[in-house]
Amino acid sequence: MEKKHTVSKSSLDVRENLIQRLLQDIPEIATDGKVDLEKLKNILENKVEESTERYNFSWNGKKQAMKLAQQATVATLKPNKKKSRNWDETSNVYIEGDNLEVLKLLQKAYANKVKLIYIDPPYNTGKDFVYRDNFEDSIENYLEQTKQIDDEGNRLTVNSETSGRYHTDWLNMMYPRIKLARNLLTEDGVIFISIDDSEQSNLRKLCDEIFGEQNFLAQVIWERAFSPINLKKNFSESHDYILVYGKDITKIVSNGLKRSKDTNDRYSNIDNDPRGPWTSGDLSVGPAIEKNIYPIATPEGREIMPPSGYSWRLSENKLKEYIEDNRIWFGENGDNTPRIKRFLSEVKQTLVPMTIWKYEDVGHSQSASQYLKKLFDDKAYFSYPKPVLLIKRIIELYSDPDSIVLDFFSGSATTAEAVMQMNSEDGGNRRFIMVQLPERLNEKDIAYKDGYYTIPDIAEERIRRAGNKIITENPLLADSLDSGFKVFELSKSNIKKWNTEPTDLDEQFDLITNNFEEKSKPLDVVYEIMLKQGLDLTYPIKETQVRDAIVYDVALGTMFIVLGDKITSNVAGYIIEQITEQKAENSVVVLQDEKFFNDSEKLNTIEQLNASGIQYEDILSI
Repeated sequence: MEKKHTVSKSSLDVRENLIQRLLQDIPEIATDGKVDLEKLKNILENKVEESTERYNFSWNGKKQAMKLAQQATVATLKPNKKKSRNWDETSNVYIEGDNLEVLKLLQKAYANKVKLIYIDPPYNTGKDFVYRDNFEDSIENYLEQTKQIDDEGNRLTVNSETSGRYHTDWLNMMYPRIKLARNLLTEDGVIFISIDDSEQSNLRKLCDEIFGEQNFLAQVIWERAFSPINLKKNFSESHDYILVYGKDITKIVSNGLKRSKDTNDRYSNIDNDPRGPWTSGDLSVGPAIEKNIYPIATPEGREIMPPSGYSWRLSENKLKEYIEDNRIWFGENGDNTPRIKRFLSEVKQTLVPMTIWKYEDVGHSQSASQYLKKLFDDKAYFSYPKPVLLIKRIIELYSDPDSIVLDFFSGSATTAEAVMQMNSEDGGNRRFIMVQLPERLNEKDIAYKDGYYTIPDIAEERIRRAGNKIITENPLLADSLDSGFKVFELSKSNIKKWNTEPTDLDEQFDLITNNFEEKSKPLDVVYEIMLKQGLDLTYPIKETQVRDAIVYDVALGTMFIVLGDKITSNVAGYIIEQITEQKAENSVVVLQDEKFFNDSEKLNTIEQLNASGIQYEDILSI
C-alpha cells in the first residue's frame, strides 16, 4: 500500500514529544499510545507526592499558561531580504514577532542547540507592555496586538496595578516563554534573566519550577545607577537583579572572567626573578596552628614571630624549601617581615565572578543610554538600554566561540552588538538570534519622525551601525566579522489548508489548483518548510530552474524543495545528480503535489528517486 507522507503543518507538538519520550524510556506504561498513569505511579512508588497539602507555586491561569506552552502553532516566519544585511553570508537572525509564537516555531530547528539565553523582559512596573496571549487563536491575537489596540480601541500596552490580576497577568505571560526557552538550551546551556524587585521573587519561584531548584546558579546584583534619586520617599534603588539558571548544573562549566590589566599590573619583578613578574602575600594565617609558631630569621639576622593569635602558613621544613627556591621575600633591604612570592605565570588566568557586578566593570543605565545616543548621531531613541559591557560579561562567562546566543526580548539589540564585539575580540563565530515584538512607536516620538516606526526598525539600524563601528575600529575584521543578519517576520502560514479547512467545494477546488496564499512568494514557502522540518534558518539555499519547476537545494543536499507551475520528472534527474555530486546522505525531497504536469510525471519522479536510494518515506508532499 502506498504510504503518504506530508510536511508537518505545525511547530513541534511539545506535549506529544514528551509522551513519546516517556513511552520510549518506560515502554511498560504504554496503553494504546497513551500513558497509563497508574502504572507510572506504581513504578515510581514512594516518589509520587499525592498529598493535597504540599509546597506549590500557583496562580490564577497557570493551567492555561502550561497548555499554551504545549500548544503547537501553524504560523511561519517570512524572510525579508530588504531589511536584512549581508543576506547570503550571515549566520545571524533577527525575528520580528510575538516571542511566544516564535519560540514555538524554533522548537524543531533549534532544540538543544542554544548555548546561552539572555532576556530583559518587562519588569511589570505598571508601565510595561505585557503580552495578552489568546489561547484560541494566537496568531490572530498577535496581528491584533501589533496594532496596539483591540476591537474596542483599548490600548494593550500597560499592565496596571489596578487591573486586579497584576502579578498573575505577568506570570501567565512569562511561564510559557521560559518553558519553551528551556527546550532550546544545550545540556550545558545557561539562561540569564534581568528583573527588578517588582517580580524578582515570583520569577525565582517560576524558574525553580521550570529548571529545578538544583539548577539555580546565581542571583547577580547589577549596580545600574551611581547616584540617588532624592525624590524617592524611602530608598533610591540602585540595582537590578539577573537570575542565572542552567539546564543541567552537572554539565555546566564557566569560562570565568579574564584577568584585567589592572589585576596583572599588580605584579612586578623587582629582584629580576627568572620566573617573571610576581606579587607577595601574607605568610601568617589565623587561627594559629601551634607547630607553625616559630621564629624566622631574616637575611639581616633579625628574628620575627607571627602576630599574636596567628601562625606561619608553612612548616619550618617547608619554609626552608621556599627560601632555597627564592619564594620568600624579605623586602629590598632583607630585613622585613617575610612574605610569599606568587608568580603571575603560576596563577589561574581566569577569575570566578562574584555576584555583585559594579558599574565600573560592566556599565550602568546612564552610560548605556549615552552610548546608544552617540551611536544614533545624538538622538535618544531608547530609554534604559542595557550596557554592552554587561551582556559581554554574560557571553564571556558561558559561551563558546561557536555558540548560538538567543535574546527573545531583544529591545534595542544590545545582545546582538555584544555578540559581535566578543567575536571581534577573540575571533569567535558566535551567532545571535534576536526576537522582538514589532511594537509601533508613538507618532510623537523623535524616532518616528526620523523614519523609525517600530522598535525593530531602530534595533536593526543599531546592529548595522554597531557592526560598521566595530569594523571601522578594526579594519582587519572587514572580511571575517559577521555583522549581518537575516530578518524574518512572523506571519500566517503560506499554505492555505494550514490556515483554514475548506468549508465548500469552491474552496476545496481552489486548494487543489493553488495551495499557497495569494501574497506568498516561493522563498516564503521554502523557509516555512525548513522550519516545519527542523532545519536551521541560516542554512544555504541554492535555487535552480528545471524546465517549468524550481528546485531549492537546502544545505548542500540535506533537503530539496520542488515548486513551480508544471513539475515534470526532469526534476528527479537533477536532484539525483546533486545528491551524487555533493555526497549527500539521508536527503529529503519535498514535492508540490498539485503542480505536477500529470499523475504519470509524479509517479515517474518518485520511481526515479526510489531507484536512486531515496525511499518514498523521505519524499514529502505539500
